[in-house]
This record gives sequence, C-alpha cells and structure tokens, in this order.
Amino acid sequence: MKEKVFKKHRIHHGKAIDFYVDEIILPNGKIAQREYTRHPGAVAIIPFLNDSSDIVLVKQYRYPVKKLTYELPAGKLAIGENPHDCAIRELEEETGYTAQNIQKIISFNPSAAFSTEILHIYIAKNLKKTKQMPDEDEFIEPKIINFTKALNMIKNGEIIDSKTIIGLLFFKCFL
Repeated sequence: MKEKVFKKHRIHHGKAIDFYVDEIILPNGKIAQREYTRHPGAVAIIPFLNDSSDIVLVKQYRYPVKKLTYELPAGKLAIGENPHDCAIRELEEETGYTAQNIQKIISFNPSAAFSTEILHIYIAKNLKKTKQMPDEDEFIEPKIINFTKALNMIKNGEIIDSKTIIGLLFFKCFL
C-alpha cells in the first residue's frame, strides 16, 4: 500500500522547516496530493537534578498558541548534527547546565501525518551549573520543578507541549 511520488513541489523554504505539496500515485493508480513539512529532527532533554526528584523545565512564550508554556529543554538538529551532540548543546544553551550522563530513551515521529520530523528524547543526570546561552530570538526561563508536580501539571492541563508530555510519561511508565 505504498504511495509513489509523481511530482515534488517545495512551496516554501523556511529557517526551521520546508513546506511541500507533492503529487503522488495511490495504490489504486489515482493521483492525489500530500502536504507536509520537511524537518531536520530535534531533541528534548529531561534534566534531573539531585536524586531524580527535581527536573529543569523551560518556561517560554509560544507564538502559535499565544501562551506561556512549560517544556522540556529542546532544539532542532543542525544539518549533519548527531542527536546526542545536539542534546548536550541544547541542554546548556537553554538551562545553563551540563550533564555527566546523558542517555537517549526514545525516538518518535510527533506528527507522522504531515511532518518528517524525528524527535529524540534524552535523560540527563549529574548536572553541573554553567551559564545559560539561549539563541538571540529565545526568551526562556529555566524552572526547577519536582517531577511529581510536573506530572500533575500534565494532568491539570498546565503542560500542553506534546514532547514534554510524551517524555515525562514515557519516563514514568517505562523507566
């Protein structure tokens, strides 16, 4: 039941993602269109302080939803960048911490219906405080939050970001 590409059309080349409308041939021979974004991939990190009872989240304004959100520190992969290296870089940039131990726990496609993005989630332990270095267009505030409180924030609708919800619940359920 595979679809074959008939024509590829990149309709926008952006800073973070590209938008495509491709014409494809369906298994029954008919032609249809598929709209999607091409994304280089990203990472998110669950940074554990002390005995794993506290984590570092970042509070930031998200323009598309017009809200302040609590999220795992995260970022887009640079072209050719290894996800592990990206996780180390993003952790320090967004939180001002480095980790002695960093380990991937899951990779998944957050929106398989319309994006090529693969998101890699890591846990980081044995943190050392350094200096936060956000990108010039990022206004983020690191927040130390108890892990159980963060789970309650998911339950109460205070955490709405999908990568954060998936990462924290995956850790709680499977690790």
